[in-house]
Amino acid sequence: MAGTDLARHVEGIVHEDTQVHGGGLDLTVAEVYAVDGPGRVDFGGGELEAAGLEPHERTWRSEGDDYQWWHLDAGRYLIEYNESFTGDARLTLQTRSELLARGAFHPTLSVRELDRVPLSVGGAGVRLKENARASTVVDAEE
Repeated sequence: MAGTDLARHVEGIVHEDTQVHGGGLDLTVAEVYAVDGPGRVDFGGGELEAAGLEPHERTWRSEGDDYQWWHLDAGRYLIEYNESFTGDARLTLQTRSELLARGAFHPTLSVRELDRVPLSVGGAGVRLKENARASTVVDAEE
């Protein structure tokens, strides 16, 4: 589905000319979290407890930069997006090929609301700049 069709389901787009394209609509990273405490999941839901999260440290790459970078070692993180979904459509998002080629990925998801997404980083790690395009919305089911 073309990105222009998908844009009506997404709010908070950082730079539409860059994010919207023929293959979909890219989502940008607002925050990266490390899981620093266990959550709880039970059968009935009465004992659900959120995991402890700590925003991952950012660093400046160069003086004069407008945005900082996350230096992510191999491991698992949660990423939060600048964008959110609007309406009742079920949107499918997948990892951008640029991130896959650098040894990081998240599961392909089909969701109505955009929550934090688990990110797996392999090998030597990856560097992500604030507002990096990490995921692409590729379809919407209304």
